[in-house]
Amino acid sequence: MSNSSPSGDISEAEYQQHTMRWVKDFVVEYNICPFAKRELERGSIRYQVAMSDDIEELLQQLVVECQILDNQPDVETTLFITPSLSSFEDYLDCLYWAEKIISKQGYDGVYQLASFHPDYCFAGEADTAPSNYTNRSPYPVFHLIREATVSRLTRLHPDPEGIPEHNIELTEELGISSLKQILASCKL
Repeated sequence: MSNSSPSGDISEAEYQQHTMRWVKDFVVEYNICPFAKRELERGSIRYQVAMSDDIEELLQQLVVECQILDNQPDVETTLFITPSLSSFEDYLDCLYWAEKIISKQGYDGVYQLASFHPDYCFAGEADTAPSNYTNRSPYPVFHLIREATVSRLTRLHPDPEGIPEHNIELTEELGISSLKQILASCKL
């Protein structure tokens, strides 16, 4: 697996700021995740940047993030930003191993791992399909989510099964040009 280095001279703080802007201006603003607004307002989202281009080190740091969530109940969720995984294929390889290590560490049923990448493409979808933008982010991100919270919030939501359908309809309505612009504006 080739590990490309992060592009440019972007600081960890800038990676965090751009990702925060994406959460606020896209995920919350367009209600991509109906549960994100509450956590954004509470300040309970952790944005952690892992600058390493070593996959084993990234996986170890991801386990540390699980331990931080274990010990800090006021932190609801972690966005683990991994700039070195700029290749979507490398990202998917790492995601495979991340799911394995989280399971091996006993976190099945404790934390769920959601995936976001600038080049995210759902299996069977064209790269240009607007629906891919539901999982496109400014940088590669592994999202650690508390399973108990997901279960509780989906029970409270009037139509949890309809969330993906809503997002697909929304992205199709916005169109590729608008979606590209929204994503690019997060890095300004």
